[in-house]
Amino acid sequence: MQLNYKQQGQGPNVILIHGLFGSLENLNVIAKPLSEHFTVINVDLRNHGLSPHSDEMNYPAMAQDIVELLAHLNIDKAHLVGHSMGGKVAMELALTHPELVNKLVVLDIAPVSYPARHTKILQALKAVSAQSIDDRKQADALMQPYIEELGVRQFLLKSLAKNEEGHFAWRFNLNVLNEKYSTITSNVNENNSCLCDTLFIKGNDSDYILPEHRTAIKARFKNTKAKIIHGAGHWLHAQKPLAVNKAINDFLTAV
Repeated sequence: MQLNYKQQGQGPNVILIHGLFGSLENLNVIAKPLSEHFTVINVDLRNHGLSPHSDEMNYPAMAQDIVELLAHLNIDKAHLVGHSMGGKVAMELALTHPELVNKLVVLDIAPVSYPARHTKILQALKAVSAQSIDDRKQADALMQPYIEELGVRQFLLKSLAKNEEGHFAWRFNLNVLNEKYSTITSNVNENNSCLCDTLFIKGNDSDYILPEHRTAIKARFKNTKAKIIHGAGHWLHAQKPLAVNKAINDFLTAV
Protein backbone atom coordinates (compact mmCIF):
# COMPACT_ATOMS: atom_id res chain seq x y z
CA MET A 1 0.00 0.00 0.00
CA GLN A 2 1.38 3.42 -0.98
CA LEU A 3 0.94 5.70 2.02
CA ASN A 4 0.44 9.43 1.73
CA TYR A 5 3.46 11.25 3.14
CA LYS A 6 5.12 14.64 3.42
CA GLN A 7 8.90 14.99 3.21
CA GLN A 8 10.93 17.97 4.39
CA GLY A 9 14.42 18.88 5.58
CA GLN A 10 17.83 17.41 4.95
CA GLY A 11 20.00 14.93 6.83
CA PRO A 12 19.48 11.47 8.36
CA ASN A 13 15.98 10.06 7.73
CA VAL A 14 13.28 10.18 10.38
CA ILE A 15 9.82 8.59 9.94
CA LEU A 16 7.03 10.18 11.99
CA ILE A 17 3.95 8.03 12.70
CA HIS A 18 0.73 9.48 14.16
CA GLY A 19 -1.84 7.85 16.44
CA LEU A 20 -5.43 6.63 16.19
CA PHE A 21 -7.94 9.00 14.52
CA GLY A 22 -5.05 11.29 13.54
CA SER A 23 -3.09 12.23 10.45
CA LEU A 24 0.39 13.41 9.53
CA GLU A 25 -0.68 16.97 10.40
CA ASN A 26 -0.82 16.02 14.10
CA LEU A 27 2.95 15.63 14.25
CA ASN A 28 3.84 18.82 12.36
CA VAL A 29 4.79 20.29 15.73
CA ILE A 30 7.58 17.67 15.81
CA ALA A 31 8.31 17.54 12.08
CA LYS A 32 9.15 21.20 11.58
CA PRO A 33 11.85 21.51 14.28
CA LEU A 34 13.32 18.11 13.38
CA SER A 35 13.59 19.10 9.71
CA GLU A 36 16.35 21.56 10.65
CA HIS A 37 18.70 18.58 11.19
CA PHE A 38 16.95 15.61 9.55
CA THR A 39 15.03 14.54 6.47
CA VAL A 40 11.59 14.07 8.02
CA ILE A 41 8.99 11.82 6.38
CA ASN A 42 5.62 12.37 8.03
CA VAL A 43 3.09 9.65 7.08
CA ASP A 44 -0.66 9.04 7.05
CA LEU A 45 -1.24 5.47 8.22
CA ARG A 46 -3.68 3.28 6.29
CA ASN A 47 -7.33 4.19 6.92
CA HIS A 48 -6.21 7.67 8.05
CA GLY A 49 -5.66 11.05 6.41
CA LEU A 50 -5.15 10.83 2.67
CA SER A 51 -3.80 7.27 2.65
CA PRO A 52 -5.82 4.43 1.09
CA HIS A 53 -8.53 2.62 3.01
CA SER A 54 -8.34 -1.12 3.68
CA ASP A 55 -10.36 -3.75 5.52
CA GLU A 56 -7.10 -4.97 7.06
CA MET A 57 -6.03 -3.03 10.15
CA ASN A 58 -3.36 -4.65 12.33
CA TYR A 59 0.20 -3.92 13.38
CA PRO A 60 1.96 -6.31 10.97
CA ALA A 61 0.09 -4.73 8.02
CA MET A 62 0.73 -1.16 9.20
CA ALA A 63 4.42 -1.90 9.78
CA GLN A 64 4.66 -3.46 6.32
CA ASP A 65 3.24 -0.24 4.85
CA ILE A 66 6.20 1.63 6.36
CA VAL A 67 8.62 -1.00 5.03
CA GLU A 68 7.21 -0.49 1.53
CA LEU A 69 7.44 3.29 1.89
CA LEU A 70 11.11 3.03 2.88
CA ALA A 71 11.74 0.90 -0.20
CA HIS A 72 9.83 3.39 -2.38
CA LEU A 73 12.02 6.22 -1.06
CA ASN A 74 15.23 4.15 -1.36
CA ILE A 75 15.88 4.46 2.37
CA ASP A 76 18.01 1.65 3.81
CA LYS A 77 17.70 2.69 7.44
CA ALA A 78 15.77 5.36 9.37
CA HIS A 79 14.97 6.68 12.82
CA LEU A 80 11.35 5.99 13.85
CA VAL A 81 9.23 8.30 16.00
CA GLY A 82 5.67 7.18 16.77
CA HIS A 83 2.92 8.44 19.06
CA SER A 84 0.36 6.12 20.68
CA MET A 85 -0.89 3.70 17.98
CA GLY A 86 1.91 5.05 15.78
CA GLY A 87 4.33 4.12 18.54
CA LYS A 88 3.08 0.56 18.37
CA VAL A 89 3.52 0.56 14.58
CA ALA A 90 7.10 1.77 15.09
CA MET A 91 7.72 -0.92 17.71
CA GLU A 92 6.27 -3.63 15.45
CA LEU A 93 8.57 -2.51 12.64
CA ALA A 94 11.62 -2.47 14.92
CA LEU A 95 10.80 -5.93 16.25
CA THR A 96 10.22 -7.53 12.84
CA HIS A 97 12.66 -5.54 10.65
CA PRO A 98 15.41 -4.31 13.00
CA GLU A 99 17.79 -3.96 10.06
CA LEU A 100 15.72 -0.99 8.84
CA VAL A 101 15.77 0.90 12.13
CA ASN A 102 18.45 3.23 13.41
CA LYS A 103 16.97 4.65 16.63
CA LEU A 104 13.41 4.29 17.96
CA VAL A 105 11.39 6.92 19.85
CA VAL A 106 8.04 5.87 21.33
CA LEU A 107 5.70 8.59 22.59
CA ASP A 108 3.44 7.54 25.48
CA ILE A 109 2.56 3.93 24.67
CA ALA A 110 3.88 0.57 25.88
CA PRO A 111 4.21 -2.84 24.18
CA VAL A 112 1.15 -4.23 25.98
CA SER A 113 -2.54 -4.76 25.32
CA TYR A 114 -4.87 -2.03 26.55
CA PRO A 115 -8.50 -2.07 27.68
CA ALA A 116 -11.02 -0.18 25.55
CA ARG A 117 -10.81 3.53 26.27
CA HIS A 118 -12.28 5.16 23.16
CA THR A 119 -15.93 4.10 23.54
CA LYS A 120 -17.26 7.65 23.91
CA ILE A 121 -15.10 8.90 21.05
CA LEU A 122 -16.39 6.18 18.74
CA GLN A 123 -19.96 7.05 19.74
CA ALA A 124 -19.30 10.71 18.97
CA LEU A 125 -17.77 9.93 15.58
CA LYS A 126 -20.72 7.70 14.68
CA ALA A 127 -23.15 10.46 15.69
CA VAL A 128 -21.48 12.79 13.18
CA SER A 129 -21.43 10.14 10.45
CA ALA A 130 -25.15 9.52 10.90
CA GLN A 131 -25.98 13.11 9.92
CA SER A 132 -25.50 15.19 6.79
CA ILE A 133 -22.97 17.72 8.08
CA ASP A 134 -22.57 21.13 6.46
CA ASP A 135 -20.06 22.72 8.86
CA ARG A 136 -17.70 21.85 11.70
CA LYS A 137 -19.79 23.71 14.30
CA GLN A 138 -22.62 21.28 13.65
CA ALA A 139 -20.25 18.33 14.03
CA ASP A 140 -18.81 19.76 17.23
CA ALA A 141 -22.31 20.14 18.70
CA LEU A 142 -23.10 16.51 17.87
CA MET A 143 -19.92 15.31 19.61
CA GLN A 144 -20.28 17.44 22.73
CA PRO A 145 -22.67 15.08 24.62
CA TYR A 146 -20.06 12.32 24.32
CA ILE A 147 -16.79 14.29 24.61
CA GLU A 148 -16.58 17.13 27.13
CA GLU A 149 -12.99 18.13 26.39
CA LEU A 150 -12.84 20.83 23.73
CA GLY A 151 -9.25 19.92 22.83
CA VAL A 152 -10.20 16.32 22.02
CA ARG A 153 -13.09 17.47 19.82
CA GLN A 154 -10.82 19.96 18.03
CA PHE A 155 -8.26 17.21 17.40
CA LEU A 156 -10.91 14.94 15.89
CA LEU A 157 -12.41 17.73 13.78
CA LYS A 158 -9.09 18.13 11.97
CA SER A 159 -9.98 14.88 10.18
CA LEU A 160 -13.37 16.19 9.03
CA ALA A 161 -13.31 17.27 5.38
CA LYS A 162 -15.75 17.81 2.52
CA ASN A 163 -16.47 14.76 0.39
CA GLU A 164 -17.39 14.64 -3.29
CA GLU A 165 -21.02 15.47 -2.46
CA GLY A 166 -19.94 18.65 -0.66
CA HIS A 167 -20.78 17.36 2.82
CA PHE A 168 -18.34 17.00 5.66
CA ALA A 169 -17.19 13.43 6.39
CA TRP A 170 -14.40 11.73 8.33
CA ARG A 171 -11.22 11.17 6.37
CA PHE A 172 -10.37 8.13 8.45
CA ASN A 173 -12.16 4.86 7.78
CA LEU A 174 -14.49 4.91 10.78
CA ASN A 175 -16.22 1.62 10.00
CA VAL A 176 -12.96 -0.34 9.89
CA LEU A 177 -11.44 1.46 12.90
CA ASN A 178 -14.57 0.61 14.89
CA GLU A 179 -14.64 -2.99 13.66
CA LYS A 180 -10.91 -3.57 14.27
CA TYR A 181 -10.68 -1.59 17.50
CA SER A 182 -9.73 -4.63 19.61
CA THR A 183 -6.86 -5.33 17.19
CA ILE A 184 -5.64 -1.74 17.54
CA THR A 185 -5.57 -2.00 21.35
CA SER A 186 -3.81 -5.39 21.22
CA ASN A 187 -0.11 -5.98 21.75
CA VAL A 188 2.71 -5.82 19.22
CA ASN A 189 4.95 -8.77 18.27
CA GLU A 190 5.68 -10.72 21.45
CA ASN A 191 8.22 -13.17 20.01
CA ASN A 192 11.03 -10.81 18.99
CA SER A 193 13.31 -8.30 20.65
CA CYS A 194 15.25 -5.35 19.25
CA LEU A 195 18.70 -4.07 20.17
CA CYS A 196 18.21 -0.63 18.62
CA ASP A 197 18.69 2.39 20.87
CA THR A 198 15.18 3.18 22.13
CA LEU A 199 13.66 6.11 23.99
CA PHE A 200 10.24 5.95 25.63
CA ILE A 201 8.84 9.42 26.36
CA LYS A 202 5.95 9.53 28.84
CA GLY A 203 3.58 12.32 29.75
CA ASN A 204 3.71 12.60 33.55
CA ASP A 205 -0.09 12.90 33.77
CA SER A 206 -0.76 10.00 31.39
CA ASP A 207 -1.61 6.43 32.39
CA TYR A 208 -0.52 4.84 29.11
CA ILE A 209 2.94 3.89 30.41
CA LEU A 210 2.88 2.53 33.98
CA PRO A 211 5.56 1.02 36.28
CA GLU A 212 4.12 -2.46 35.65
CA HIS A 213 4.89 -2.08 31.93
CA ARG A 214 8.64 -1.88 32.57
CA THR A 215 9.12 -5.66 32.30
CA ALA A 216 7.41 -5.83 28.89
CA ILE A 217 9.44 -2.87 27.62
CA LYS A 218 12.77 -4.31 28.78
CA ALA A 219 11.93 -7.76 27.37
CA ARG A 220 11.53 -6.41 23.84
CA PHE A 221 13.82 -3.38 23.79
CA LYS A 222 17.12 -4.12 25.51
CA ASN A 223 18.75 -0.71 25.03
CA THR A 224 16.06 1.52 26.44
CA LYS A 225 16.04 4.96 28.02
CA ALA A 226 13.05 6.79 29.47
CA LYS A 227 12.08 10.45 29.65
CA ILE A 228 9.16 11.93 31.57
CA ILE A 229 7.59 15.19 30.39
CA HIS A 230 6.08 17.01 33.36
CA GLY A 231 2.85 18.92 32.94
CA ALA A 232 1.80 16.76 29.99
CA GLY A 233 -0.64 13.92 29.45
CA HIS A 234 -1.04 11.52 26.53
CA TRP A 235 -0.91 14.39 23.98
CA LEU A 236 2.50 15.39 25.30
CA HIS A 237 3.83 16.73 21.96
CA ALA A 238 0.90 19.15 21.70
CA GLN A 239 1.01 20.17 25.38
CA LYS A 240 4.78 20.50 25.82
CA PRO A 241 6.25 20.70 22.29
CA LEU A 242 9.54 22.34 23.27
CA ALA A 243 10.35 19.73 25.91
CA VAL A 244 9.32 16.81 23.68
CA ASN A 245 11.23 18.13 20.68
CA LYS A 246 14.37 18.67 22.76
CA ALA A 247 14.17 15.13 24.14
CA ILE A 248 13.77 13.65 20.65
CA ASN A 249 16.51 15.78 19.07
CA ASP A 250 19.00 15.15 21.91
CA PHE A 251 18.40 11.39 21.66
CA LEU A 252 18.64 11.17 17.87
CA THR A 253 21.78 13.31 17.66
CA ALA A 254 23.63 11.62 20.54
CA VAL A 255 26.60 9.53 19.46
